[in-house]
Amino acid sequence: MKSIGVFDSGVGGLTVVKELIRQLPNENIVYFGDTARVPYGIKSRETVIRFSIENILFLLKQDVKLICVACNTASSFALPVIKNYFRAPIIGVITPGVREAVYASQNKRIGVIGTKGTIKSRTYETEIKQLDPKAKVVTASCPLFVPFVEEGWLSGEVVLSVVKSYLKPLKDAGVDTVILGCTHYPLLKPVIQQVLGKDVVLIDSAKQVACEVKKILASEDLFNRGKGGKNTFYVSDNPEWFSGLAQRFLGSPLRNVKKVNNV
Repeated sequence: MKSIGVFDSGVGGLTVVKELIRQLPNENIVYFGDTARVPYGIKSRETVIRFSIENILFLLKQDVKLICVACNTASSFALPVIKNYFRAPIIGVITPGVREAVYASQNKRIGVIGTKGTIKSRTYETEIKQLDPKAKVVTASCPLFVPFVEEGWLSGEVVLSVVKSYLKPLKDAGVDTVILGCTHYPLLKPVIQQVLGKDVVLIDSAKQVACEVKKILASEDLFNRGKGGKNTFYVSDNPEWFSGLAQRFLGSPLRNVKKVNNV
């Protein structure tokens, strides 16, 4: 049975895997975390495109039927280019989240938070404006959020203080909807919600991506007919570190993470 392929620069894409497992429990998933070359958020566009092509070529060797680019930076920089190179359906994390945000926003003021690379690319702004030219988009890069999540700092005074500082422009602009534009950020959802207020809608792209994958599998008749999917995890470096962090994202430990020497 063919699998769904997912790649990310590191562990963040596991939020997408968790949602895929929840919505599509009978599907096989092959995940590749490019831990040797993380982070992508500070790399050039050309480098991110090259890494993305190499990651896709690796996943295609694992007999995947669809590829999910679970990295916001790769989705921003590489997706428009790589879609032209491969026959397999490829979806990123940006368009599904944008669609949901435009639908959810009542006052047409949408916030986007992400890594420096994602925010600098302006891909979210461009896609939001294409869907709703009247929307006002307020963005903020939040570089400390990823290390907070990876160190397990999900609450407390320091985290709260940094979140307040990063999100001040969004609060001041009166946004009613905020896209969590990095796959690590859902783990900080409680503190982000606390700072923005309960009436602000937080868009977690992972849920929307899984819905999109479901639609594509249905339209192309690619669903697995068997029961109970099998999940395989590969990394380009440090499987022990990845396994340790995976529990925080998936809620259960990973044992057989395989290291790939040449992507």
